[in-house]
Amino acid sequence: MSVITKIEAQKKNQDRVNIYVDEKFFMAIYKELVFTFNLKKGDNIEEDNLRQILKDEMFLKGKNKALNILSKASQSEKKIREKLLDDFEGDVVDDIIDFLKKYNFINDNELASKIVNTNINLNKYGKNKIKQNLYNKGIEKSAIDEAISEIDVDAEFENALYLAEKRYERVKNEVPKKAYAKVANHLAYKGFNYDIIKSVLNKIFKSDYNDDY
Repeated sequence: MSVITKIEAQKKNQDRVNIYVDEKFFMAIYKELVFTFNLKKGDNIEEDNLRQILKDEMFLKGKNKALNILSKASQSEKKIREKLLDDFEGDVVDDIIDFLKKYNFINDNELASKIVNTNINLNKYGKNKIKQNLYNKGIEKSAIDEAISEIDVDAEFENALYLAEKRYERVKNEVPKKAYAKVANHLAYKGFNYDIIKSVLNKIFKSDYNDDY
């Protein structure tokens, strides 16, 4: 039989406490569970039983936190894991992630596809910017590569042409070479590659100002 030798509040999170058994760290839990299970210093415990009980409780709390986050916005596995690790131990987070993946609450491939569709159809971005957006969302590389590979080249070109024509209307009265550079830089910022930018610029300007591009 083991003994709880210390229960102390965490310095960085006052809602959580560290429990020590036989002078050794046992586990970290929410403070309210100390009251729920009436845990106190000097209690005799069965370590395995108490660990499982507390782990189950932490799983439920972590699952509810994850579902609350996901109800507001879709998350990649990496991002939701990072948010859970602020409050829960790694093994509990692993169990929560397994649950979320099993019931398709998180799915990097579907999230990547959703972001690509939005970036292409609404934002009119090029592949480079879309890829960076996917990376920033914490989506795994294989899902990024698959989603990027499905982008239609013609659709990307049409987006570049649309953005270039809009920008051209703002700069068309400037010196042609300067206007050309401004449109080129705008398309590069929006994530289009060299070949698409070159084709679009040649189509709009119908002259060759691209020696410096």
